[in-house]
Amino acid sequence: MASPQNYLAVIKVVGIGGGGVNAVNRMIDVGLKGVEFIAINTDAQHLLMSDADVKLDIGRKSTRGLGAGASPERGREAVLDHVDEIEEALRGADMVFVTAGEGGGTGTGGAPIVAKIARELGALTIGVVTRPFSFEGKVRTRQADEGIEELRSEVDTLIVIPNDRLLAISDRSITAVEAFKSADQVLLSGVQGITEIITQPGLINLDFADVKSIMTDAGSALMGIGSARGENRAVRAAELAISSPLLEASIDGAMGVLLSVAGGSDLGLFEINEACELVQAAAHPDAKIIFGTTIDDALGDEVRITVIAAGFDGGAPKKVAMPVIDAATLNGKADPVPNNDPLVVALELPDEASTRKRVTFEELVHEDDEIDIPDFMR
Repeated sequence: MASPQNYLAVIKVVGIGGGGVNAVNRMIDVGLKGVEFIAINTDAQHLLMSDADVKLDIGRKSTRGLGAGASPERGREAVLDHVDEIEEALRGADMVFVTAGEGGGTGTGGAPIVAKIARELGALTIGVVTRPFSFEGKVRTRQADEGIEELRSEVDTLIVIPNDRLLAISDRSITAVEAFKSADQVLLSGVQGITEIITQPGLINLDFADVKSIMTDAGSALMGIGSARGENRAVRAAELAISSPLLEASIDGAMGVLLSVAGGSDLGLFEINEACELVQAAAHPDAKIIFGTTIDDALGDEVRITVIAAGFDGGAPKKVAMPVIDAATLNGKADPVPNNDPLVVALELPDEASTRKRVTFEELVHEDDEIDIPDFMR
């Protein structure tokens, strides 16, 4: 008898260079499910600390295991020396994330080659990278800019997260160690926001085909995650997702939007509708918007919204000014979510309480009802 087919999308996350491997380690620590992790580095000692499923030491020949010395060219050469190993590790993937901290050697020089290999193997290839802090110096910033542009040409979609914007949502007592950990957390959020759309079954379900339809050959993309509790929680979470200080551009003009709404079993239909309307108004009038809803009682009263916007006219989103925000004095109307996710920021929103009764899916849909319910809402 023939063995059953496996219809689950194969997702692989590649962390390359010090920043990329750190991000992969963070994803493993928090238990990101449904993906295979691959760590690639020229620094053999740093690679030993990773619990990735596959670890590729690409510095044995070119750097003698000592790292690329912040030289993108040396990082590029090291990756080219191990193309066959990388290709074997990526084979069979439907989707590949390439994550790195731009500006150094291995990640900056090697990420475009890894992305090219993944794309040539037929995988939907998404880059999620950070731009270095200004205090890391002009040379590193210039190398990062060059690396980002090279990577952009080798991926289907590229999400760039500027580390400087972490300072806009951090208080002045943050240490350098904490700042870099926050950068790892943001890379985690970028990958997690997309993979969970695919791997977690939802009440209104999104799958790999939905993600692929938005992100194939999409160019630059923006990712935002917002969480809120209390009155108007869904609208506030959506506002946070599309207005995050971490976004260096606006979703205005996006032709494709993935919207995932997660909440407990009391998640209301009108709440979902209002959140979707807010995101729709912020995107292009003719945007293709695909949304899904996941019920997770572990969230309690929290509503979490992930927005991924891509397909901008002219190939790139409109830049927005760096926000000036003192995180210590923010007076948000939405109850803050008690975690360390730097993407969760309480913003001042209009004090308009919804007068609509919260109607849950459980109240709306009963098996005994004789009304005709569309399949996508069952």
